[in-house]
Amino acid sequence: MYRAIPAGYSRYVAIGDSQTEGLWDGDESTGLLGFADRLAVLLDSVYPGLQYANLAIRGKRLGDVLREQVPETLAMEPDLITVCAGMNDVIQPGRSFGRALAELDHLYATLADSGATVVTTTFPNVAQFLPFGRIVSKRLARINWAIRVAAHRYGFPLVDLYSAASMRDWDTWSYDRVHASPKGHVLFAAAAAEALNLPGSNHDWAQPHLESAQLSGGAGGYGKLRWTQDNFFPWVWRRMRGLSAADGRFPKRPQLEPVNAQPTPHNAAPTEDVAARRQHP
Repeated sequence: MYRAIPAGYSRYVAIGDSQTEGLWDGDESTGLLGFADRLAVLLDSVYPGLQYANLAIRGKRLGDVLREQVPETLAMEPDLITVCAGMNDVIQPGRSFGRALAELDHLYATLADSGATVVTTTFPNVAQFLPFGRIVSKRLARINWAIRVAAHRYGFPLVDLYSAASMRDWDTWSYDRVHASPKGHVLFAAAAAEALNLPGSNHDWAQPHLESAQLSGGAGGYGKLRWTQDNFFPWVWRRMRGLSAADGRFPKRPQLEPVNAQPTPHNAAPTEDVAARRQHP
């Protein structure tokens, strides 16, 4: 199915998890940016007066996005939605992944019925970074296939991060190798701009950066070791205690506002220590 991209946008809502919230693009004290905030600035430069909301919260899974964020999104009647969610389901242990794929299908169908332009994305190949990459690689292939099928079915503009060579650049990622670095968020925003055919956009974002190191065996091994120590073990410990990265958090931009408006701080800090709470997909 082909759905024409409108000539302009006036109301943009971003939904999802930590990538859309903007984790690692800024910090808790100065504020987080992220690809969606950066995309909103690009959109506002082309379509002045854009109203923007960001409902994404780190740690959220597809079922959470479907139940909590989608109704609020539809109530705002946006003409543009970006959705990036599902990685937390990919890495979640257990047998709930089949249900997650059904939730993904329901999520896309609901957003398609809204009449808004919906931009979605495949996930990069995290199997090249993570110590349990082989375990999640099959799930990653399944969810990316489902995303591509849905994008084709509903005519969604698709950002294909999986195939982009720039996603193999070391400095595209924060040290945890799961979340984007500031550079990565800039690339994601440029990719979404291309998907929306914004003036001045192109495919340069997908090209590898010649001056940055590609993932290598040695560096990759060290990154995996650090990730296991600083991310995986704390994540398992939190799950054993029934905790989530989303606990005590609220959307950073819960309502439509001008892009340059300073959002009222709504987030409450989780009870965990600072190092732990910053390490979540």
